[in-house]
Amino acid sequence: MDIFIQQLINGLVVGSIYALIALGYTMVYGILQLINFAHGEIVMMGAMITISAISLLSGSGINLPGPLMVIAGLMIAIPITMLLGFTIERVAYRPLRKAPRLAPLITAIGISIVLQQVAVLIWKNNPRSFPDLLPHEPHNVFGAIITDLQIVIIVLAILVMGGLLIMVEKTKLGRAMRAVSMNQPVASLMGVNINYVISMTFVIGSGLGAVAGVMVGANYGLAYPTMGFMIGLKAFTAAVLGGIGNLAGAVAGGILLGIIESVGAGYLGPLTGGVLGSHYQDIFAFMVLILVLVFRPSGLLGERVAERA
Repeated sequence: MDIFIQQLINGLVVGSIYALIALGYTMVYGILQLINFAHGEIVMMGAMITISAISLLSGSGINLPGPLMVIAGLMIAIPITMLLGFTIERVAYRPLRKAPRLAPLITAIGISIVLQQVAVLIWKNNPRSFPDLLPHEPHNVFGAIITDLQIVIIVLAILVMGGLLIMVEKTKLGRAMRAVSMNQPVASLMGVNINYVISMTFVIGSGLGAVAGVMVGANYGLAYPTMGFMIGLKAFTAAVLGGIGNLAGAVAGGILLGIIESVGAGYLGPLTGGVLGSHYQDIFAFMVLILVLVFRPSGLLGERVAERA
């Protein structure tokens, strides 16, 4: 039972990160019907920029407590990733809004590859250790171990996701986003600035991606230029699982996928007689993706939408 609880805790931590990244995918899809495959690279950029910023601050003789140093690095990374998201939308996606759906999809994959290679040029193709600045004090929970860092990741993810949901439901920008997602022409006639709303969607999603990137780096202790590909695919799977275009679905899908992956990885070795180890845990994410697409393409909380004539 303690092994199960431990895997459940690990799943909640990883699932919180997946959920945060999945929100970036589902926000863009809900408004543009576009899968922004470059979002995984935005997450990577957030982690790499934060690590570089912390190194720069330390090298400049600025000595702050560990958590404050991480926050300072993140405060540098967030505006940069937001600007990057805005630029991607303005340069790569906006000219293709009325193009066939295949064109922006291919463009998104191309942008992802470009960002990855830019990161390789800047930071080389080597993992960078995430500075050990956050507390790792372990706590015993029914025989399982949860650290201060894991608690911080879960709580911070809940606060950020809750703040986003409140923003979408209660603010003027949130109402504009919902209007644009429902019907762009009608929203435009009602005075909504479509371009501004779409740009802000990319900006907010990129900011969330930077926060998620720092969580990934802190949780695993390292970051590298190619990390965005796999984490992005898993977060996309979480968005599909929950119902892409549905914010609550993205949160539920991310947490559920994290738990499935962690619990599955914990029992994969014994179930297969040692043939498959925990390093094969990635298969669970893609098995879930295939099953959802086959049996419930709209996701757990998604609505079935009739194809327009």
